[in-house]
Amino acid sequence: MLHSIKPFELNKLIPSVASGPQFNSALGSPQKILQRIMISSIGGVITLLISQSQVASQFYSLWLIIGVVFLLYILWGPIVEASNKNSKLKKYSYSALFSGEIIDIYTRERVMNRHEQASKTGQLELVEDRRTWLYLEFGDEDGYLGRIGFPMDKRHQILRIGDQIRCVVLSNRIDFSMIDAVTDAWLPNKRLWLGEYPYLLKPAFEEFCNLKMKSNSRYYQ
Repeated sequence: MLHSIKPFELNKLIPSVASGPQFNSALGSPQKILQRIMISSIGGVITLLISQSQVASQFYSLWLIIGVVFLLYILWGPIVEASNKNSKLKKYSYSALFSGEIIDIYTRERVMNRHEQASKTGQLELVEDRRTWLYLEFGDEDGYLGRIGFPMDKRHQILRIGDQIRCVVLSNRIDFSMIDAVTDAWLPNKRLWLGEYPYLLKPAFEEFCNLKMKSNSRYYQ
């Protein structure tokens, strides 16, 4: 079942500026965090050194500001990345709350990273870091609607076909005959959130779902 979401309602569910969980998600893996620290440190030190050589120049303040910006990259980088993800999701013309059930569950191996590593004989070989991803297909009385995927962990062993699932679906077609994007999902009966990236503000979405379900119940009485 789909319940239309108005633009101002979507803004309450998906923030324009990254939330705390979105910031943490955008930080990424330890390797990505290390890359950010290196960029922040190297860029900051170089530009600050340049600024010191430009003390008497009219560009001194500019170089100083650029240096501070680089040093703070570890903070604003994830914020910008997460905010861009949010804005891309809002570019679609129509959004709706989906309330239905899980109709299929399956896993796939995904390559998360590739890198070269020296073998015992000294030869370089390609090493792949793989991780099991869990995929959920969901639908309602009209059939299949979409799917979400995310890294699998022990919490997901309780998932079953038929579990209730709620999420936001987005499309450029008013009849949602083609789903272009799906947010993370909430399983109300199991109080469990699922998804690769936390697009939705959890308390706001749970309250929104409850209001929509109550409104729909009154409509059919």
